[in-house]
Amino acid sequence: MLPADRIADYLKRLTPQARSNLLNELERLQLCGADVPGNGALLESLRAEFRKDGQTHNRMGNPSRYFFAPLEPFLMDGDPDYPNPGRISRGSLSPIWDWISRDLLPTMARDYAEQMRSLIASDKKSEAQRAASTFQTKVIKSLENTFASADATEQARAKLATYTASRAVFGDLGKMVSVLRAREALARLASELPEKISKFDDGKVASVRELIDAFVKTGKEGDREAVPFALTLVANRLKTPWQLIRFATKAAASKAASDVAATPYAVAVTMVLDLIEDKKLALHFALRNNRVLVARELLVSIYDTEYALQVRIDNLEPSDWGVRLHRLMEAIAALVEAEVSRFPGEVGHVLGSSSLRSHQSFSGRLTHLAWKGRDAMHEGAAFFKGLMGQS
Repeated sequence: MLPADRIADYLKRLTPQARSNLLNELERLQLCGADVPGNGALLESLRAEFRKDGQTHNRMGNPSRYFFAPLEPFLMDGDPDYPNPGRISRGSLSPIWDWISRDLLPTMARDYAEQMRSLIASDKKSEAQRAASTFQTKVIKSLENTFASADATEQARAKLATYTASRAVFGDLGKMVSVLRAREALARLASELPEKISKFDDGKVASVRELIDAFVKTGKEGDREAVPFALTLVANRLKTPWQLIRFATKAAASKAASDVAATPYAVAVTMVLDLIEDKKLALHFALRNNRVLVARELLVSIYDTEYALQVRIDNLEPSDWGVRLHRLMEAIAALVEAEVSRFPGEVGHVLGSSSLRSHQSFSGRLTHLAWKGRDAMHEGAAFFKGLMGQS
C-alpha cells in the first residue's frame, strides 16, 4: 500500500484529463473484480479531489446518463475476453463518452451538456429525453461516417485506447451504434414482451418468436443488426436463462449442430455459452473469497446449462460450440479440483458431490427420456405433415 502523501504527490503531477481517465479505469477494474493493489486508496483520493475542486467527473449521473439510457438493459459488469453479443460492458461507457465529448463531436457535446444540465435542474424529463434522442442521432451519423473509412476507424480505435486499457471498448462502441439505431424498435419490443417467463414451453417460444420475427421483418437494417439485443431482452425475462437456446433449436430443421447453426437465431447458442463464461468467472471469485455456498449454486447452474446444450443439440462436440464448451468445462473442472484438493480425501467437499449434476439422478434421467419422447413425437408429426403435403 502506498502512503497517502505519495498518492497525493503522484496525482498532482497528472493533468485533470489524466486524473479523470485514471478514475474511469480504476472504476472499470473494480467492476471487473480485478484485484489491484492500492486501488481503494487511489479511488478515494481521486473522488475526493473531484469533490474538492467542484468538478463533475463523468459518473453516469449527468447528461451522459440520458444519452446511454437505451443501453441500460444490455449492460453487464466485467470486461470479457469473448465477443458477448447482445451485451455491452458498463466499464466502456465512460471512455466512450470522453471520446465523444473530446474528440468526435466536442462542440455539439458541450452544447448538449449545457442544455441537459438546465433541463435536469428544472426536472423536465420529457424534454431531456428528446434532447438526448437528438444528440444520439447526431452521434450515430458521425460514427457511420467514421466507420465508412478504414483510416478513420483505425484513428478512432487508437484514440479510444488512450482513455482505457479495455480491449472490449471499441467493440462496445459498434454495439452502441446498433442499439441506438434500433432504440425505438427495441423499446417497443420490450413493452410487448412478458415481464417474466417462468416456463419457456413450446407455446411461449412460438409467441415470443413471433415478436422477434416482427422486429426483424419490419425493422430497418440497423434493427436487424440488433437481433442479439432483442434476444437479450428475452433472456433478461427468463427464469432459466439457458432456455434461450430454444430460439435456435426450435427454428432448426433438425437437432444437428449444423442445422441449428443455419438458423437466424443461432447466436442464441453463443449467448448461452457466454452465460457459462460469466458463471466461470463468478465461480473463480467466489472460491477466492471462500464463498462455498455461492460457488455451489453457480456450479449447479453451469452443469445444468452444459447438460441442456448436450441433449438439445446433436453432434455438438465437433462444432465450434462444442469445442468452446469443452474448453470451458475443462477450465471449470480445474477450478473445482483446485478447491477440492485443499481438503483431505476422507473429509470430502460439497463441490465434489455428484449430486450437483441433477441430470444424473433418477428424476433427471426420467426428464431426459421425456425430452427424447417429445422430440420424437414432434419429428414424427413433422414427417407425416410433410407426407400429407406431398400427396
